[in-house]
Amino acid sequence: MAEPKDDRRKAYVAIMLMGLVSMLGDVVYESGRGIAPDYLYFLGASAFLVGLTSGIGELVGYAARLASGPLADRYRAYWTFIFLGYGLIIAVPLMGFTRIVWLVVAFLVAERFGKALRSPSRDAVVSVVSKGLGSGKAFGLHEFVDQVGAVAGPAFLGFMMMWTSNDFNLSLQSLLPFYLLMMAFLYLTYRRIGGAVDEVAGQGGAAGGKLGAGFWTYTCAVLVNTAGLMPVALILYNGAKILESGGQLWLVPFLYVAVQLVDAPMALVSGYAYDKIGIKFLAVPFLLSILPTFFSSLAGLPGVILACVSYGLVLGMQESVYRAAVADVAPPGRRGSAYGFFNVMLGAGTFVSGAAFGYMLDSSAPPALVLGLVILAQVAAVALLRGASRGGKMER
Repeated sequence: MAEPKDDRRKAYVAIMLMGLVSMLGDVVYESGRGIAPDYLYFLGASAFLVGLTSGIGELVGYAARLASGPLADRYRAYWTFIFLGYGLIIAVPLMGFTRIVWLVVAFLVAERFGKALRSPSRDAVVSVVSKGLGSGKAFGLHEFVDQVGAVAGPAFLGFMMMWTSNDFNLSLQSLLPFYLLMMAFLYLTYRRIGGAVDEVAGQGGAAGGKLGAGFWTYTCAVLVNTAGLMPVALILYNGAKILESGGQLWLVPFLYVAVQLVDAPMALVSGYAYDKIGIKFLAVPFLLSILPTFFSSLAGLPGVILACVSYGLVLGMQESVYRAAVADVAPPGRRGSAYGFFNVMLGAGTFVSGAAFGYMLDSSAPPALVLGLVILAQVAAVALLRGASRGGKMER
């Protein structure tokens, strides 16, 4: 029987391998997400179309998990969904081969659909191979490694934009070699830790169980929280409008780098905090979700930068401890399904925020009104979170 230290070492190796795959994926798709609002603006899209595209992409990217998660559980096809999902990241470099707005929109939605296919299975595998470490630390470490790519990718693309004098097409095409490297490394990772899926499948067959009231209350809290969080796409859109006059559109990807630079350490720190405090800790990111809207109401580039930084704080916790809480309120045999349902709610909230904030931006809604609505949403989310902490069994 393996010693506890040996089990922990194997868990760390597995998490690092999955994190490295995600890191290479982030180099490609986070670059695309960082430049997409800028590119759409360059092609003549309105703020409403940018916000709506972001919302639809996130809704598709999350709603499809309602099917992909349960299907992965039922057919034990975790790696099939992981490979298909990462494969669709090809949509990002393909954006560099067109200047048709609606085709770019279609590629953006396709990339989000790929994320829907891979995420529940990837998170289910991470939650099992990290057994004994604590879900907060496991997902925090995974997100930290993942964010190295989220920083390096947009930074690389920003330098490409500068080097090519704002040539969107050539810059996006330059991401293709990173995509090929990611797929090769994914195959090597599967060969190394693919057996972990057997443990997930075994638990699914033996444990079963159902998703209780605590889980559903928690997902409702996430829905309301996300609906009141200003999308990063619109923060970057504001940045593009400010920077266009000076011919400095190449700086927009670096605004996204600022988001990711804050995201990475916050994921790691919040993971440790979550393991000590539990689900109540999520009140922190819920209340911090007010800040991007507040800072966006300030005039000029400093407000955009502060909005990016505050958004990064929330995103770091959203990508780590939000996911960790799911692992604690769902039985092992329903993890794929639980992550699917959880992400549907996350996507629904993101869709609402994209359409609503985009509409309010186009219609020049009073900043005080927008901020007031955001505060009400986050207060309601915290109230639901308190209900989840009382109604769910947290496996500490």
